[in-house]
Amino acid sequence: MPASNSPNPTKRRLYLLAGFFCLWLVVICLRLVYLQVFCYGDFERRAQHQQQRSFELSPRRGIIYDRAGHELAMSIQVDSAFLVPTETPDLANTVSLITRITKDDSRVVSADCKAHKTFCWVARKADAETVERIRALNLQGVHFQKEPKRFYPKRELAAQVLGYVGTDDQGLSGLEREFNDRLQGKPGKLMISVDARKRWFASVEKESEPGENLFLTIDQNIQYIAERELERAMDETKAIAGTVVVMNPHTGEVLALTNRPTFNPNNKKEIRPETLKNHAVSDVYEPGSTFKVVTVSAGLEEKVTRPDEVFDCQMGSIVINGTRIHDSKPHGLLTVSDIIAESSDVGAIKVAMRLGNDRFYKYIRAFGFGQQTGIELPGETRGLAKPVERWSKISFASISMGQEVGVSAVQLGSLISTIANDGVRVPPRIVAGTVASTTGPQAVAFHPVDGTRVISPLTAAQMKQMLQGVVIHGTGRKALLEGYTSAGKTGTAQKFDPSIGKYSKTKYYGSFAGFAPINNPQIAVVVVLDSAVGLHQGGQVAAPVFQRIVQQVLEYQHVPHDVELPASRPVLMARRNVTDSNLDESSPDHLGESLDIAEAEASATSLNPSGGMSTSASANRTSSGSPTIASQIIPASQAQRERAVQGSASATMSAATNSTMSNGKGTASAMPSGASIDAALATEGRRSDAQKPSQPAPSAPQKVSPGTTVVLAVEEGGIEVPSFIGKNLRNALEVAQDAGLDLAAVGSGVAREQTPAPGAHVVAGARVVVRFGR
Repeated sequence: MPASNSPNPTKRRLYLLAGFFCLWLVVICLRLVYLQVFCYGDFERRAQHQQQRSFELSPRRGIIYDRAGHELAMSIQVDSAFLVPTETPDLANTVSLITRITKDDSRVVSADCKAHKTFCWVARKADAETVERIRALNLQGVHFQKEPKRFYPKRELAAQVLGYVGTDDQGLSGLEREFNDRLQGKPGKLMISVDARKRWFASVEKESEPGENLFLTIDQNIQYIAERELERAMDETKAIAGTVVVMNPHTGEVLALTNRPTFNPNNKKEIRPETLKNHAVSDVYEPGSTFKVVTVSAGLEEKVTRPDEVFDCQMGSIVINGTRIHDSKPHGLLTVSDIIAESSDVGAIKVAMRLGNDRFYKYIRAFGFGQQTGIELPGETRGLAKPVERWSKISFASISMGQEVGVSAVQLGSLISTIANDGVRVPPRIVAGTVASTTGPQAVAFHPVDGTRVISPLTAAQMKQMLQGVVIHGTGRKALLEGYTSAGKTGTAQKFDPSIGKYSKTKYYGSFAGFAPINNPQIAVVVVLDSAVGLHQGGQVAAPVFQRIVQQVLEYQHVPHDVELPASRPVLMARRNVTDSNLDESSPDHLGESLDIAEAEASATSLNPSGGMSTSASANRTSSGSPTIASQIIPASQAQRERAVQGSASATMSAATNSTMSNGKGTASAMPSGASIDAALATEGRRSDAQKPSQPAPSAPQKVSPGTTVVLAVEEGGIEVPSFIGKNLRNALEVAQDAGLDLAAVGSGVAREQTPAPGAHVVAGARVVVRFGR
C-alpha cells in the first residue's frame, strides 16, 4: 500500500496549538508593556492615593523677644491626635468619644474621617490634659504626632502687638501677621503608608526649617507697668477702651504699647473680634487740646508770637465767621504760656489767625499728621488732615484747638517726642530686627530712622517750659511727679456718635501726652481713655495714669532725680490735690453754635437768677480757678531747708493771702494740707511781668478747721538765669559755667535771644538755649 502525502493531523494540531500559545504570549507581553510602561504613572498615582497620604509638618515659628531677650511668643512641642479610619472597628463611636473631650462637632470630624480613609486629625495641637484623656481611652486606630504649637508665656501682655496664629500656624493679627513670612519658616513633609494588611507606617520625608527670630523694642517690665495702670484706670473710669504708648523720644523706640480691652492669645476660642483691634495705630480721634502744641509751636517758630506775649481771651468767647466758640471757663488776659497751661481755645485761635492757613498746614504735615508713621504694625491709619483747599472759613479755628483733624495715639506720641527731642521728629519703631533662629538668642542693635527737624531747638525749649507750666499750675497738675520734672498737655474731645449723627454731649476722649525729665527726657507717654463715665477731662482721668506710669518707669530705669523730694509726702499730695472742676479744658460745644443761637442762649441765661455767675463775677474769677501751689518744687541741686509746721488735730492755724494778678486774675493760697510746708519755690517756666503777683496785703487771721494745714507761698529758689544778650559765644560760655548752667548755642555772632529769660529761676545744670546772630 503506497504512503500517504497528506500531513500528519497530529502535527498540524500541535502547530496550531503552538501558534496560539505564541500569539497569546505576544498579546500578554504587549499588555504587560502597556500596563507597565504606558500606564505606570496612572497606576502609581492610584496606589499612592489608596495606600499613602502626605501631610505638611508645621515648622517651628521664630521666637519673638523683647529688647532684653525675654520670650514674648515661642513654639513648644505638643501632641496632636489623628485617626486611621481603616484601623477603627467602630468609627462613629470612636469619633463620638473623642469629640466629647475636645468639644468639637462630631459630625464634622466624622465627615472628614470618611472622606480620608487613611488619615484624619481629631485633636490638633491639644493641651496636655486633653491629650492624656484621649490617650487613656486606648482607642484602636488613634495615634499621636508631635507638632509645634504657638505659646505666649506672658498671656495678655502686649497681646494686640504680638497678635496670634491659627491652628495651621498662620499669623492672623499683630506682628505674627505682619512678619508671618519671616517667622513661619518652611514646612516639612510627613508620609503615612498602609499595606495590604491595613498596617500603617509613618515616615518624615522632609524636615521643616524654623523661621527667623524677631526682636522688639518693647521692654516687658515697662509694658507690664503700662498695662497694670491702664487696667486700673479702666476700672476707675469705666471707659470702654484705653490706650497707652511709651516711647524713647530720642530714638523713636516704642518701649510699651497697650490697649484695653485685650485678650489671651493662648485661648483662641475665647478671642472676640473687638479685642483684636490695636487702638493705638488703628483708631482715629479728634485730639482736642493736645493739638494746641502744634498751633503754638508753629506760631513760635514762625515768630508771629512769643511765650510772654499777652492775648485778650475775651472772657472765653470769640466769634469766627458767625460762629461763637467758647472756652471751658472765662479767661481774660493770658500770655501764650498761660494759653497752653489753661488750655484756652480762644487764645489758640488767635495764634492760628496770625499763622495763616498755609503755614499752619505746613506744620501739621511736618509733625507727621495725615500720614502713616511707618511703625511695623498692621492696620495703621494715616489719620485725617484735610488739605487747605478743603478748609472752610472756620477750619483754622477748629483745627487750632484739635477739632476737624484726626490722629492716632502713635501719631500723638510722635508729636510730643518731637518737642522732647529738641524739635527733631524720629519716626516710631517697634521692631529692632530679625535674626536666623539657628544662631540662638542674641542682642540686636537698634538703628533708628534718620530724624527730620520740624522746629528749632529754641522753639522746642520754649515749648518745654510752657508744657511744664501745664503740669505745675495748669490743667495737668495731676501729672506732677515725685523727684522729677515733667511736662505735657491735656486734651479732651467730644466723640462723634453715629447713632444720632452728631457729636455726643456725654462721650469724650480724655488724653494726656507728656515727657520727663524736662532737661533730658527719657520717656514720652501718651494716655487716651475713650468714653470715661463721670469725670472725663484729660487732666482728670488721663494725667493720673501718666503720673503713675512715668514715676515707676523712671525709677525702674534708674534715672537720677532732677528735683529734691519734699520732706513730707502730704505736701506733694497737696500739690496734686486740686478740684476736678479746675481741670476743665474742653469747649462746651463743638465748633460753637451759630451766632444767633448763642446770643439767644446768653440772654436767657442772664434773665435766670440761677443760671450761673454774672459778668462781673466772671471777670473777677481767676482763669486757673485754683490756688497756685503746684509750682512749689525744690531744686535737687541745692540744699533747701524746710520748715515743719507741727500741730495736732485740734490745733488752729490761720493764713490767707489774696493775690491780684496784673492781668486781672486772682488766686487764693489757703489750702487744706498735711504736716509740713515747702520752704522754697523753683520753676523752670518763664513768667512775664503781667503774670507776676503783687505783694499780698495781709488779711485778718482766720480760724482754720482742726486737722488742717495751711500751705504758704514763699520766695522762689534755685539758680537765677543771667542775661546772655549782647555777649559773644566765649563770654556766654564763661557766664554759663560760672552760674552752673548748660548753654545750648544756636548760630554764631552775638547773643540775640535766650530761653529761659534773664531772672528766671531754674535748677542747677538746666539747659539755657541762646540764639546768636550777626
